[in-house]
Amino acid sequence: MAFRSLDGVAVAGRRVLLRADLNVPMHDGKVSDITRLERLCPTIRELSAKGARVIVLSHFDRPKGKRVRSMSLEPVATALGGVLGRKVRFAEDCIGLPAQQAVEAMSDGDVAVLENTRFYPGEEANDPGFAADLARLGDLYVNDAFSAAHRAHASTEGVAHLLPSYAGRLMQAELEALASALTTPERPVAAVVGGSKVSSKLDLLGNLVDRVNLLVIGGAMANTFLAAQGHDVGRSLQEADLHATARDILARAQAAGCEVMLPIDAVVAAALRPGVETHTVPVAKVPADQMILDVGPQTVALLQARLVGLRTLVWNGPLGAFETPPFDSSTLALAYAVAAATDTGGLRSVAGGGDTVAALRQAGVLDRLTYVSAAGGAFLEWLEGKTLPGVAALEG
Repeated sequence: MAFRSLDGVAVAGRRVLLRADLNVPMHDGKVSDITRLERLCPTIRELSAKGARVIVLSHFDRPKGKRVRSMSLEPVATALGGVLGRKVRFAEDCIGLPAQQAVEAMSDGDVAVLENTRFYPGEEANDPGFAADLARLGDLYVNDAFSAAHRAHASTEGVAHLLPSYAGRLMQAELEALASALTTPERPVAAVVGGSKVSSKLDLLGNLVDRVNLLVIGGAMANTFLAAQGHDVGRSLQEADLHATARDILARAQAAGCEVMLPIDAVVAAALRPGVETHTVPVAKVPADQMILDVGPQTVALLQARLVGLRTLVWNGPLGAFETPPFDSSTLALAYAVAAATDTGGLRSVAGGGDTVAALRQAGVLDRLTYVSAAGGAFLEWLEGKTLPGVAALEG
C-alpha cells in the first residue's frame, strides 16, 4: 500500500496532532515499561527539531467514556519527558478550554500531552463532533500508533479525514516491515503460528496459506490439527468442534502449494506447573492421562534446519506453554535460532504479538530480529489480511 509519510512535509510553526500509543504498563502510579515511549521518541524529536508544536493524543486503559483519575495520562507525560530528556507539558483535557489554552501557550519545538481521549464516549464511538473538537487543536495530523490503528476511533481515524494526515516514523517502520514480510517478501517465506486456540486464529491461518511457502503450527492449537488427523492427544487442550475446520485448512494449504509443519514429537506432563515430571514422546504415542505442553526436541531440530533455506519469517505465538518452565524450551530455542539466522543476514525476521514479544525478551534476543512489533491486535489483524481503519486513512 502507498501511504503518506513525513518526508518533505513542512512542519515549522505548525500545530501537529500526533496520535501516539501511551497505553503503557503502570505500577504504583509510575510507568513500569518505557518501551513504547522510546519507540515514539524519533518522531517527536524529528517534529520538534523542525519547529513543530507537537501535541500528543492517546488513550489509556478503559475508562469507558468517564473521567477516571487513575487512568490519567499525567504520569505518562512525566515519564515521556524523562525519556525525551526535556520538559513535556500536560493539559488536563483533550478538548475544550484547557486543551486550547495549553496549545496556545506552546512555542515552536514544544511538546505537550493532552489528557486521555477515552475520557469521552465520542472517542470510541468515532463521533464526528468529538473528532472535529480534536482537529481544531492542530494544523496537521500524524498517526504514530499502529498498535491502535485497527480501531476506528475519533483520534485514530476520524481526525485523519479532517486534517492533512501522515504516518509517523514508527508507523512507517511498522508498515514497511509488514509489507516486506507478507506483501512483497523475499522467498521462500515461512510463518510460525502458535497459541492456544485455532478459533482465535482462523482468519490468520486462512490468509497465510495463500501467502507463505511453509506454515509451522505450534502451541496448543497444533493439538487440534493432530487430533483432526486421528492422533490421540490425551488430556491436551484442543478444540474438538474444529477438527473439520483444521482438515479444511490443511487441504487449502495443499492446494495453494503451502507446506504445513506440525509437531512430530511432544513434551507431555500430567499437569501444567513448574518442575512437574515430563516425558518426550512421538505425537502418535501421547499417554491418555498426559497433556502436550510443548513441542519436542526433534520438532525443534527440524524447524531449525528449515530456517537455513528461508529468506523471510513471520512469527506470531509461542510453540508451547512458555510462561511455565520447562515448557518454554522450544520457544526459546526457536528464538535463539531465528536471531542467529537473522544475524548472518540471510533471514528477514518479523515477529509480533504479546506472548511472542515476551518470549523474545525472555530469550534476550528482542533486538536481534529484523523487526519486532509491539502492536498486538493490530499486528494480528494485519496478518489476517484485514483493513486497518487508522492505516487506510493515511493512504494516498
